[in-house]
Amino acid sequence: MSKLYKKHILIILAITVVSISACKKDRTEIVEKKQIITDTKGIYMLCEGLMGNGNSAISYYDIATKATVADYYKQVNGTSLGETANDLEQYGSKMYCVVAGIQGTKQSFLDIIDVKTCKSLKRISFNSATDGYIPRFVAFYKNKAYVSRYDGKVSRIDTAAMAIDGEIMLSEGLEQLAIANGKLYVCNSSHPFYQNGAKNKVSVIDLVTFTKTKDITVNNNPVRIQTADNGDLFVVCWNDYIINNAPSLDRISSASDTKTGSYSYDLGAIAINGSTAYVAKDIYTNPEIKSFNTVTGAIGASLITSGQAINIIYGLTINPFNKEVIVADANSYGSTTGSAYCVGTDGKVKFSFKTGALPQHAVFNYSYKYE
Repeated sequence: MSKLYKKHILIILAITVVSISACKKDRTEIVEKKQIITDTKGIYMLCEGLMGNGNSAISYYDIATKATVADYYKQVNGTSLGETANDLEQYGSKMYCVVAGIQGTKQSFLDIIDVKTCKSLKRISFNSATDGYIPRFVAFYKNKAYVSRYDGKVSRIDTAAMAIDGEIMLSEGLEQLAIANGKLYVCNSSHPFYQNGAKNKVSVIDLVTFTKTKDITVNNNPVRIQTADNGDLFVVCWNDYIINNAPSLDRISSASDTKTGSYSYDLGAIAINGSTAYVAKDIYTNPEIKSFNTVTGAIGASLITSGQAINIIYGLTINPFNKEVIVADANSYGSTTGSAYCVGTDGKVKFSFKTGALPQHAVFNYSYKYE
């Protein structure tokens, strides 16, 4: 073997070793840092608006500056949110706002919004050529969003593509939906305008096959549903003025998909985060916000201990970070402004801010650190 050839071989080997070392170095330097919440810096509040006025809004409160913008969505996007917004939930870096619209109009859509900026990223239409499908609520599982609709369908949305990739027909008058044990549970209400629905069922959808596996019979007119960390679901059934049934709170086991309990509670809003739960009780007679034991089903002590009066309890949201509760006060059903109160774990109001009309659900804008 010639000296020149040996020299070429040595050079090639040296380059290969350097390249491999560089690749190893590159691989070790690519470390995914964990995002950890350090504080809540702002609160978005969805405001339903007065029906027919097209004045739904997302208000924003900056905790550090104590500044409030009643219609922050419009300030950021240069357009109104729409007519009768019904739900606002966060998933990853985005908020998903369900704008129901009203019957007989084409005003129904899902607005996908950046949490940091409140900038609208995309609006997904839920309208036919002549009418809206009236979407109601949204829930999430493994990079999919699921939207219930009054026309009887549940739409599945790919959260990366921001596009509908599947639909399933249940029955008309669908309300809130919740996830437990890899399944989707959907309330079939008795809405006065949608009387051909199941009315007293919670439908179970297998999220792997996206097919309905069962209807669970509950009290008439189930409208709200939340999941506790023990795998049980709690279904708020309202008085149906057509048949005048008594309201209740029903319990479903996600292990057996059966109704395992019922409580004679007259509830409005319900909020559950893990084992922390609160309910708005007797909202038309003696309105109170009480703690709720998800194991025993017992209603406990009052949330607010500082004497703050709430005129109309229109929504409850638990902050997953610190377990503080945002109480939405509509003031009156015809008021163009509402109020939001942040109640600490000690029962005292930490701060409050003004909102748009009929505030109901909050989303939190967090500060993060990475490690």
